[in-house]
Amino acid sequence: MYLASGARAVSAAGDLLAAIALVLELQQRGMGGFAVAAILIAAAVPPVLLVRWAGRLADRADSRQLLMSTGLAQAGACVALAFAGGIAEIIALVTVLAAGLALTQPCLSALLPDMVNPDDLPKATALSQTASAAATMLAPALAGLLMGQFGVKVPLLADAASYLAIVAAGGLIRTRRGAPARAPSPEQPSGQQPSGQQPPAAPGWRLRQDPLIWSAIVLIGAVVAAASLVNVAEVFLIRGTLHSSTTVYGLLDSVWIGATMAGAWLLARRRLADWALGPALLGALVVTCASVAVFGIVPAVGWLVPVSLLGGLGNGGVNNAVAVLIGRRTPYAVRGQAYAVLGAVVSATTTAGYLLGGLLLAVISVRVTIAAAGLAGLAVTVAFALPVLRASRLERDAETGRGGAVNAGRGGHDARAPLAEQ
Repeated sequence: MYLASGARAVSAAGDLLAAIALVLELQQRGMGGFAVAAILIAAAVPPVLLVRWAGRLADRADSRQLLMSTGLAQAGACVALAFAGGIAEIIALVTVLAAGLALTQPCLSALLPDMVNPDDLPKATALSQTASAAATMLAPALAGLLMGQFGVKVPLLADAASYLAIVAAGGLIRTRRGAPARAPSPEQPSGQQPSGQQPPAAPGWRLRQDPLIWSAIVLIGAVVAAASLVNVAEVFLIRGTLHSSTTVYGLLDSVWIGATMAGAWLLARRRLADWALGPALLGALVVTCASVAVFGIVPAVGWLVPVSLLGGLGNGGVNNAVAVLIGRRTPYAVRGQAYAVLGAVVSATTTAGYLLGGLLLAVISVRVTIAAAGLAGLAVTVAFALPVLRASRLERDAETGRGGAVNAGRGGHDARAPLAEQ
């Protein structure tokens, strides 16, 4: 678990470092916003287009071979990127890197529920999210330092080295999915898919069959779109409307990201069953979206610190709840596909938020743009509140004996056990 979380964090830091370095390099070359937009789109589109194949590979391919081969390919592409000249070549290599990410992320996410007991999954998820958030906080400063001292090549080569963390994790993590069948190890938790056993098919199962999972994925998409829109607009609010400094702008980003770590652990320590995760998700969404709405109407920049703190806490709770619901409730044989769908939704809504933010800022004020994003997120949350609460109530009644026996915390089946055993 620590290997997987650390590898994801190192890789995420390397990716962000490279992204910032590329944007700065394009600006120094005198290229305009279209070139930057093309890079961002090239990084966001592959997880969406490859969602079906990436998910199937995460479920059926040997996870060790998939992580190691993809990590090596990404490292090679990043080395080539360090010496790339034209914008077309840069876009092509960024697309290759994003395609590799579309494969490794659902693979690592699908492995995590196999490493821990279901009741410990919220803590394991919080650990993974904390490591990635910490890396996200450190990467921008490191990117600026390396760019200032050495130019664009060193940050890109550092990103190439970061992919070797994925390769190392693939070789060192004992838990495997999709490998040729072999006997389970003595320390393997009871009910877990035997390490390396080829997953059985899950005929007919769809995300829509589980209202908690389906609603959670749609809701997190709405939150990501709103947050991405705010990422575009907040610099104009802080620097232009509120006349504050670049230091405050960076501080507020750090406050939000740091609060997401605390929010993930706050939810993890509650040890909630699935039926309780639904209302907790709705509450975290309300806090996040309300914070975004308030972000746009604050009278002075000082108010943005507590607002960012509350928004980050809610954001962290949302991320943890969605990942835990998928890890606990999705059948073993299609878990990678479920995480691939989650990644595709996040990528698509991030891009949509960026584009919508740019369009709205061209026609309405920055305050109205931000407030509208928060209110839109609240509207989507309210729209999905009834099906989420209904599903949660039915599972709670079943668990307490009023609707039939159900396995506590896992929606009636152990999502980690082979379907043949369920």
